[in-house]
Amino acid sequence: MAIDKHTTPMLDQLETGPWPSFISGIKRLRDEHPEPRINEMTNDLLGQLEHSYETRKGYWKGGTVSVFGYGGGIIPRFSEVGKVFPKSKEFHTLRVQPPAGNHYTTGMLRQLADSWEKYGSGLVTFHGQTGNIMFIGTDTTNTQHFFDEINEYGWDLGGAGPCVRTAMSCVGAARCEMSCTNEFKAHRMLVNNFTDDVHRPALPYKFKFKVSGCPNDCQNAIERSDFAVLGTWRDDMKVDQAEVKSYIADKGRQYYIDNVITRCPTQALSLNDDDTLSVNNRDCVRCMHCLNVMPKALHPGDDKGVTILIGGKRTLKIGDLMGTVVVPFKKLETEEDYESMVELAETIIDFWAENGLEHERCGEMIERIGLANFLEAIGVEPDPNMLSHPRQSSYIRMDGWDEAAEEWFARQAEAGN
Repeated sequence: MAIDKHTTPMLDQLETGPWPSFISGIKRLRDEHPEPRINEMTNDLLGQLEHSYETRKGYWKGGTVSVFGYGGGIIPRFSEVGKVFPKSKEFHTLRVQPPAGNHYTTGMLRQLADSWEKYGSGLVTFHGQTGNIMFIGTDTTNTQHFFDEINEYGWDLGGAGPCVRTAMSCVGAARCEMSCTNEFKAHRMLVNNFTDDVHRPALPYKFKFKVSGCPNDCQNAIERSDFAVLGTWRDDMKVDQAEVKSYIADKGRQYYIDNVITRCPTQALSLNDDDTLSVNNRDCVRCMHCLNVMPKALHPGDDKGVTILIGGKRTLKIGDLMGTVVVPFKKLETEEDYESMVELAETIIDFWAENGLEHERCGEMIERIGLANFLEAIGVEPDPNMLSHPRQSSYIRMDGWDEAAEEWFARQAEAGN
């Protein structure tokens, strides 16, 4: 069926650059998709977007759209110019939780795509910083139909609003030799425990979990999650001296002096005269640079676990915050280990829910009340390894230092460390 296409001279310019354009994708749905409903919907979408470019105004407004039993997971979008562009006057987005590590089969992807073309616009984003699969563009009625269908074969909505948001984890041990923990299990344990808090928003604002399997932090957990779980190790880095010599034979001593030795932030590395590598593990801060440059020669140690950081976020009430180390090292091996991690998350969320201000992230609350008060509230003892800015000098209170140090050493002795 032929449709009366909107002219889009300003949008057309976005297709002229060297990179693929989202406009081209929407036009393909308008011009080539066999479903007339999708042709008409994307045509009016392009028309409204062109109108926004012309007037320099946005015309989407929010509202309330949900599925039965849920209070979040859908981003409502109603058009203020729906009379002019009626086929896209409702263009809601559904957030759907991905599998841990973003592992899909082609069958999964085809199934989701078929359902979305049945009930939505055909526009899909894999993935935003939210971590969700973003199904963009459907009306209020089809929102429920689409959810019912994908929920029947195993998918669930993600978080939206003041709730626990969709968790994210890296590809982990499935593809990466630097992995130091079971990222997928940690991800699933946290998600399964807080499912009710995902679907029924009742918190001061959003709370995110992210899991990265090593200090490379491919999930950006430190700066983009309230509860960051990072794989790490606490024994010596493993060094294969034969592989070190092989690297040096390939590119020369000077290359590795310039690109590995001198770039260690704590000068913990030295290259010996016989082309072997010495590592001062006491000074290593797990920046991962040397392991990334020489992955065949250097690997994480055997005593693996995780570091837990709290309070990372982007700008809101106050500026960007990196997560603060609250648990410097924790083993994640037994079921009890995982349960204690979940219990810590529950304690933190409960305290924040009771004491956080409206629209205040957990990290902002910690900034307001002070880290000492926060640690006391969640029952975690202070530790010298609790860092928010590693390797920087700062003005800190030293009163009570000796007593605190004695308590810390006593706890370490009791724990057998």
